[in-house]
Amino acid sequence: MRRLASLTFKQLRALEAVERTGSISRAAEELGLTAPAVHSQLKALDHTFGCAMLSRDGSGPFTVTAEGAVLLHAYERADAGLRIALRRIDALQKGLAGTVVLGVVSTGKYFAPGIVARLRRSCPDIEILLQIGNRDSIIGALQDGALDLAIMGRPPRVPALEAISLGDHPHVLIAPPDHPLAAKRDITPDEVLNEIILMREQGSGTRILATRFLDRIGEGKPYERSEMGTNETIKQAVIAGLGIALISYHTVVEELRSGRLVTLDLPGLPIMRHWFLLHPTDAPLSGAARTVWEFIAAERDSFLPRWPAGHVA
Repeated sequence: MRRLASLTFKQLRALEAVERTGSISRAAEELGLTAPAVHSQLKALDHTFGCAMLSRDGSGPFTVTAEGAVLLHAYERADAGLRIALRRIDALQKGLAGTVVLGVVSTGKYFAPGIVARLRRSCPDIEILLQIGNRDSIIGALQDGALDLAIMGRPPRVPALEAISLGDHPHVLIAPPDHPLAAKRDITPDEVLNEIILMREQGSGTRILATRFLDRIGEGKPYERSEMGTNETIKQAVIAGLGIALISYHTVVEELRSGRLVTLDLPGLPIMRHWFLLHPTDAPLSGAARTVWEFIAAERDSFLPRWPAGHVA
């Protein structure tokens, strides 16, 4: 440890320069030092290790000893590591490197990986940690400071957040294609409420929206519901004929295209909400988080499935 405490990069640079040029005077000129200063650095190295780091045959060039070669090898590795560190520090300061935790409500998991993939191509040194959860869990993570950024629907009142709208978020009522209401145009609220309604779990934004919609069209009339924990489970249950569901259009795009599901035509549908990009106002963004924020904000709704042309919200 004493040797390490005595060792300096000036000494190592002097050793490397003399070994490479073969001359103290040429090394001094390259380093912008005097020859005596370089000679002093080399003497200090010899004293630290108790052996010569360089040898010279007569008036020939200086060459490293076996011990000097070991030390030079270690210096080259350290120098390479430090150069990498300098580049990384520069990237961190410019917001081009670092780790960003992005929270996304579970409905957004259908497009969030596409955002991460684009970010990875654009900013390969920024690591995106994707955290998926329902609305309540994402709000809780924002309150706890566990997220740098979040994508969700209507921003909560607490905590205080900076928010920008990313694009439309339609919600539709889905049924299997052979359902009796599938071919009907003037569906009444009573016909909907007579069906089993498949619902997300408590704490889900989709459940909140569905409950408000059904209470509004039914004026408080009770209806049979079945709770399910994920959008995937709800989709498969609707396909199997276990009920109908109000769900984000962005979660059922492929099933609608393939004909495994259809949307029901009911006044007030689709319900058009918005996606928002959020971050807590009391937590300054890191350089990397700011870069990700600006990237997603610039992309806006380009990563969202488009609401079909001709459909009126």
